[in-house]
Amino acid sequence: MKILAIDTALGAASACLFDAATNEALARETIWLDRGHDQAIIPLIDRVVAGQGGPSAIDRIAVTVGPGSFTGIRVGISAARAIGLARSIPIVGVSTLSAYVAPIMLDWSDGVAAAAVDARHGRIFVAAFAGGNPIIAPRISAPREAVRAMGSGPLRLTGSSAAALAIEAWSMGVAAEVVSDAKAPDIAFVARLGAAADPASAPPRPLYLKAPDVKPPESAAVPAA
Repeated sequence: MKILAIDTALGAASACLFDAATNEALARETIWLDRGHDQAIIPLIDRVVAGQGGPSAIDRIAVTVGPGSFTGIRVGISAARAIGLARSIPIVGVSTLSAYVAPIMLDWSDGVAAAAVDARHGRIFVAAFAGGNPIIAPRISAPREAVRAMGSGPLRLTGSSAAALAIEAWSMGVAAEVVSDAKAPDIAFVARLGAAADPASAPPRPLYLKAPDVKPPESAAVPAA
């Protein structure tokens, strides 16, 4: 099975064509940007699949559903739905926080692995796992509250707000390490999680966690699946 992974939820427009049989990314591209995801993503997808058999090679689509930018989430899901409808293939949604944490959980089982992304106004989007199990479901939180919910550590942190969360942990006497502060998750792990997901239980529905700072016109809303 070949999965097309799409991410426009945060500070990048990314796509990857991933072969689940070989656990290998066949082609991938990431453009780091804060705006213009809608203009970047379709040409980027075209380039990723062009040398791998084109759209006909895609068996499933995985798309990040948030949390993240309200507009960026809508752009990615809309692109995934358009391609999925044209190809009549399943689409699965992947949490950006889970995609961030997945690389840490592959080779580390002690303490807590957590992802944190800026939610503005002194808050973060956060999720945390211990022993492979979720201990903080995706939520919006103040950094101090998040650290308290993670226990005594040690913490391995990733995401664009990992440093802010680490500073809070250190101030509370909790051991913490920043593994990555990338502006978006590794697109290959979006694909890997998408390959493992059940389409029946992982629909491509937005995971906003908060209301948008600016409400878009109703005509621009993502339609229900």
